[in-house]
Amino acid sequence: MTVADRWLLPDGIDEVLPPAAMQIEQLRRQLLDLYHCWGYDLVIPPHLEYLESLQAGAGHDLDLQTFKIIDQLTGRLLGLRADTTPSVARMDAHTLKREGPVRLCYAGSVFHTKPCSLAASRSPIQVGAELYGHSGIASDVEVISLLLETLNSLNIQNVYLDMGHVGIFRGLVAQAQLSEERQQELFDILQRKDATELTSFVANYVDDVDVANMLLALPELAGDFDALNQARKVLSNANENVHNAIRTLEQVGLAIHQFSPSLSIYFDLCELRGYNYHTGILFAAYVPGQGQAVAQGGRYDGIGKVFGRSRPATGFSSDLKVLLDLITPVEPADNAIWAPIDVTLEVIQALRAQGERVIRELPDQIQQPKEMGCNRTMQLIDGNWQVVAL
Repeated sequence: MTVADRWLLPDGIDEVLPPAAMQIEQLRRQLLDLYHCWGYDLVIPPHLEYLESLQAGAGHDLDLQTFKIIDQLTGRLLGLRADTTPSVARMDAHTLKREGPVRLCYAGSVFHTKPCSLAASRSPIQVGAELYGHSGIASDVEVISLLLETLNSLNIQNVYLDMGHVGIFRGLVAQAQLSEERQQELFDILQRKDATELTSFVANYVDDVDVANMLLALPELAGDFDALNQARKVLSNANENVHNAIRTLEQVGLAIHQFSPSLSIYFDLCELRGYNYHTGILFAAYVPGQGQAVAQGGRYDGIGKVFGRSRPATGFSSDLKVLLDLITPVEPADNAIWAPIDVTLEVIQALRAQGERVIRELPDQIQQPKEMGCNRTMQLIDGNWQVVAL
């Protein structure tokens, strides 16, 4: 390794410098204050946990995303969290042990072994909210509304909401009596919406003609509320779990439309992001010019079971770095006071106690006050130090 290489960061691991670091901190504070107003309590989970805790009920994908190290004290495997939700679920189920609905929020770094997309960071600053202890659609509506309010509070325009439900896919593969291996194969095909592969798969592995036709139609069932009406007709021979999922999508969609009448809502019955993790409704927010969702979430009931207490749960998350790129941050103006070296510390501290930013001159310093971000300086006038404009 050369001297120059020692300064390099791993691919996808980025640092945040001034003024962006302060902008992200202000963004973090703004959103946590918003969540506080909605009744969500802040938690700060550890970055390192035993691997079993981090992966509890989270599926294979999260395992691949998790950095793993050996704990030198116990010899057990530790994981550097790749997602905050499992940690928060553990806190709800095992640490807090409250009855009834529990609302929690968080903001902190997570780390990915691989970027989620070509342009994504491997060290997102994840912010989100989770609602535990309620299984009805009202809690899904609440967290989706809070997601939308998150984007609205940042004046992010032209948002559209994509909604799906894993119950539709699960209900159909149950009718098709597919093995877990074949379910995963079908899942991969549907994510790519490859019509040729889907036709071949159904012909080879699905004997029931009705179920085969419903699976073949699934990629086409997408659009506005009319898509749900079409789904009822096309999937009329599906089991009750499928029809319950369609009803849930409609009810949640109508409630969200009432909360945000101008919002564009898009239903995609082939949307299965997080299939191995989520148990019900899925949702993601998109904006023009962004290939990936800017915020996403869904229902993941039963996640606390591995911690000894199964709890219904729903929530969402986003990345503060992504959100910062979507807004026009106000560049901080020079707003500091330059204190020449002979100003006493007592005078400087009095100004700082008033909330002023005061930068004290150091011996042999050659930089000028404006170079240090100061728009005012201190002058000795009539025996007293006074603040004057530069």
